[in-house]
Amino acid sequence: MACPICNEPTEHEYRPFCSKRCADIDLGRWMTGAYAVPSTDPEDIEEALEAAEREAAKDTPKPH
Repeated sequence: MACPICNEPTEHEYRPFCSKRCADIDLGRWMTGAYAVPSTDPEDIEEALEAAEREAAKDTPKPH
């Protein structure tokens, strides 16, 4: 089996990776959302739009 990050042979201790470095790279990708699976669920889309509207409202300067 090859490491999914660098294609080197895997090490038993870090399987399916070849090293702690590649395991950490993979973890970082998960944590930053690089591996996110897009959803087509209408409820998820609606929630995302509402969250984006709330964020935009926070960034919009209020008139005095």
